[in-house]
Amino acid sequence: MTDPLDLLPDGVVVADAEGRVTAINAVAAEMLDVGPAGSAVGRPLDEVLALTDHDAQAWTAANAPYDGLPTRKAVPEQAWLLPDGTEVLVTARLHRDVRIGPVQAVAISLRSGRGRARLDRDRSDLVATLAHELRSPLTGVKGFVNALLARWDKLSDEQKRLMLTTASADADRLSRLIAELLDVARIDTGRLQLHRRPTDLALKVTRVHDSITQATSTPVELDIADGIPPVDADPDKVMQVLTNLVENAVRHGEGTVRVRVAPWADDPSYVAVTVTDEGEGIPVELRKRVFTKFWTASRGGGSGLGLYIVSGLVKAHGGVVTVDDRPGGGARVTTAWPVAAGAASAQ
Repeated sequence: MTDPLDLLPDGVVVADAEGRVTAINAVAAEMLDVGPAGSAVGRPLDEVLALTDHDAQAWTAANAPYDGLPTRKAVPEQAWLLPDGTEVLVTARLHRDVRIGPVQAVAISLRSGRGRARLDRDRSDLVATLAHELRSPLTGVKGFVNALLARWDKLSDEQKRLMLTTASADADRLSRLIAELLDVARIDTGRLQLHRRPTDLALKVTRVHDSITQATSTPVELDIADGIPPVDADPDKVMQVLTNLVENAVRHGEGTVRVRVAPWADDPSYVAVTVTDEGEGIPVELRKRVFTKFWTASRGGGSGLGLYIVSGLVKAHGGVVTVDDRPGGGARVTTAWPVAAGAASAQ
């Protein structure tokens, strides 16, 4: 019969009041390189738990689980090194029969430190990326404001208007970057709030198309099938997703960008918005990375958060997002949105 401890994803070591191991699961035995789990039972805890810090101090010596204040109930999570040098996160629970009595058992948990290391890297990447992306528009705003303050009487009205217009555009870019950061935090923590209602997807796509075509020389064609039903979605999030997708195609693609709204071929209970361009497309081996944080194309720059947010928002609606090749060349990104149940009218 399988030991229940072996079903746990983390390593577990349990020792009695005498400091001898009474239980250890297979994950911990493999981490600590003690051979079969059963062979470690009965051995001293400080011998089995071969964990050290960067100064070669042992976990048992540093934390003294059987000593210290009689009110102590646990050892907080700490990073320690396995015999092979791999970092693990270790925490322990100290069990006493009476409130301030001696420790009768110590239960220790060992978890791989790779997850935390990856999280730390993501945070560092996020800070570095945002610092880089924020610096450019912030420098522009500050530069134009300083120029206006220093040379106000010497500048013509046209020059002032140009500087203020440029500063306003840079300020808008800063606002978008900050909004992206907040969305990433909400998606990562599961705190994204949606205000869903029947939404006219065709109308939202038309507004995005009209807005973007005024700001770019890249041709953007719109094709909307007849009789598109309203979808069950947050209208503001829909606009955010569609704007990101079309702007991404304009910035990173080539040729004409085409936007198609039609019932989803894979499931008619969804409406699909497909955005295509005529560029080089996205290699198959990179497609899984497109919707991850900080992915950017080889040209065009950007924070690398746009498509990550697109994926998070669409999936939060119960929708689907895919990327593949456009027939004839180029990239094709499809988002599918659930049709509003029994919706009689769109917002």
